[in-house]
Amino acid sequence: MKFIYRFSQGLRLRQIDMMDDEVAGSSRTLSSMARHIRHVCIRAIKRHRINNGHRLGGDREFVVIDESCLRHQRKYARGRFGNAWKRKKWVFGMMGIKDKRRRLVLKLVEKRSRRHLVPLIRQHVKLGSAIISDEWRAYKNVLTNMGYRHYTVNHSRWFVDPQSGSHTQHIERAWMTIKGHVRRLRGNRTEKLLEEHLMVLEWSSWLGSRHPDGPLGRLFKDIQKIFPV
Repeated sequence: MKFIYRFSQGLRLRQIDMMDDEVAGSSRTLSSMARHIRHVCIRAIKRHRINNGHRLGGDREFVVIDESCLRHQRKYARGRFGNAWKRKKWVFGMMGIKDKRRRLVLKLVEKRSRRHLVPLIRQHVKLGSAIISDEWRAYKNVLTNMGYRHYTVNHSRWFVDPQSGSHTQHIERAWMTIKGHVRRLRGNRTEKLLEEHLMVLEWSSWLGSRHPDGPLGRLFKDIQKIFPV
């Protein structure tokens, strides 16, 4: 129960701290608990995608898009990269913003090319929605022709576009939180583990934060579906 509470609240899950607090007696047990809870969240967000479409935008919700590199960092520049990290891995982020609500879609992509990014936008952003981005060439003169209202910010000149008032600061702040979460849990060591952590972050923004009893209440609900009494 202590572990579930810490996980749901986004608290630090350092194994040495939890063993000191007698949450569990070994790192193997803690790793197993973390894996089981991650898979509960992953199954829940997958069900949500199937049942609800997992799409952003639409009525009064605008979408901010950006890409960021979450390549594994070796400690003191020592050790080997795994096979998944011989090349840079990019995470493509789409954030739906409506009043105080924030919803994330995070996808691991091989490249930041038009061929890799535009199909994801078409899949996860409702046609006609307002999209804000920087002036990355993969988006240029494409999204408007597809039927989106596309606003851009030239970051080499300003943070906020003086004409439209558009900015990407919402998702840029989110990247700091996302990278801190992944690195704190050592979740970018392999491609599979990184994808799992990205799905947990999606679970938090789509399901955990919107539950009446918060992430802890939603986690209990999802555990009960998989392990009914």
